Amino acid sequence: MTATTTTESASTRTYSSLRAAWIPLAALCLAFFVEMVDNTLLSIALPTIGRDLGGGTTALQWVTGAYSLTFGGLLLTAGSLADRFGRRRVLLIGLAVFGALSLCVIAVDSTGQLIALRAGLGIAAAAMAPITNSLVFRLFDDQALRMRAMTLMIVVGMSGFVLGPLLGGTALAHVSWQWLLLINAPIALIAGVGVRLGVAADRAEDLTDDRLDLPGAVLSVLAIGLACYALTSGVEHGWLSTVTLASVFGAVAAGIAFVRHERRSAAPMLDLTLFSNGTVRGAAIAQIGTSIAMAGVMFGLILHFQYAYGWSPVRAGLANLPIIVTMIVATPLSEGLAKRFGHRVACLVGAACLAGALAGLAWGVDHGYAAIAASMVVLTVGLRTVMTICAIALVDAMPANRTSIGAALNDTAQEVGTSVGTAAVGTLIAALVTTQLPAGVWSSDLVRSFFHGERIIYGVLAVVVGLIAAGGALTLTDSHTVEEAA
Repeated sequence: MTATTTTESASTRTYSSLRAAWIPLAALCLAFFVEMVDNTLLSIALPTIGRDLGGGTTALQWVTGAYSLTFGGLLLTAGSLADRFGRRRVLLIGLAVFGALSLCVIAVDSTGQLIALRAGLGIAAAAMAPITNSLVFRLFDDQALRMRAMTLMIVVGMSGFVLGPLLGGTALAHVSWQWLLLINAPIALIAGVGVRLGVAADRAEDLTDDRLDLPGAVLSVLAIGLACYALTSGVEHGWLSTVTLASVFGAVAAGIAFVRHERRSAAPMLDLTLFSNGTVRGAAIAQIGTSIAMAGVMFGLILHFQYAYGWSPVRAGLANLPIIVTMIVATPLSEGLAKRFGHRVACLVGAACLAGALAGLAWGVDHGYAAIAASMVVLTVGLRTVMTICAIALVDAMPANRTSIGAALNDTAQEVGTSVGTAAVGTLIAALVTTQLPAGVWSSDLVRSFFHGERIIYGVLAVVVGLIAAGGALTLTDSHTVEEAA
């Protein structure tokens, strides 16, 4: 393995190319893949799980919701821990816990136990997500290599998110649903070995020695967790239900308390003055926009392909391949935009692609798959451009001893956007089409109603996502590389 080193010490090792860094890069991508695919992998198996464990509709919703809730709620806390106790160390612990908990599925015999297991997996995934991204920066000194490595990470992660239902549906044709979790154990082991062998050890000077902000951690978990739950509860119980309103008020109260505490704390978990940096603020805002678009389209098209078209889960999963292919082939285009015009203009072009693609979907949903696929391609160019540039700009704009909290902020923004996008589309479908999605082939009247609802939904998303992503992009600099410093 060829690598250039900044010193003779292995703890400061960096690499001269992606090929030279293939062991640690593959390990980090594998860790990112498994945490992303677990978001959607079990969704296709919920009917089977319900039959095997006797769970009702609400319980089955929490089989997937418990993972997202703990994952989203603990991202900032995990990033803060990593910046204090070591990024590689926390990642290795997260991988070990993730793999061990996955093995526990063999002892599960009720939906309650499975929900608890999924919540535990979400906690372990939160310890992995922000760190896999921040450790990419440790592998390379060259900014171009960092951007290409981050591109690879995003492609792999989004592939996991998109391929989850396809992989799950294909596996269920041959094995029991428990194997969908059991496979995590060997993957986590392989990723752990690769990280241990190829990623440089943490250096004391790269970490912060501030004491851990436990009140800030608790308040952030409450604020983000209650906010994520409120979005889920709004779809499930209604937006004016007692439980939804209580969750909203609780999230707002916890958020206000968090901001007040962080401003007064001598060692805050999240230094709010960082948001005075336009790069940090704008990148986080733009990431919310991209995730609203991604989650909204994924949720809507899964229903479109499987219910309105009557396609099988495998065929519906294959229908999403334009997203994955474009993620890969759009790399020269996105890098060329950033290199020639700078981050601000490149992200504005990406925002225009997002808005244009959503508008295209509003027209294309009742014009056949070719129109939908074309819009998916344009959407992915926008996602690829905005997500990669903003992720790199945000992390690199953070102080050297706060890169994990920067990556956690990036991932938290995406998780918030994902929750908002899914909840928004689910709510609009319930309001515009039907609250109950019938099984089997839909009637022609229901299909027409669904297409009408989709036109409105994607039209609204085009405006909302375009404004959010463009608003965030406008605060970025004209840097052609990532030059910002906090």
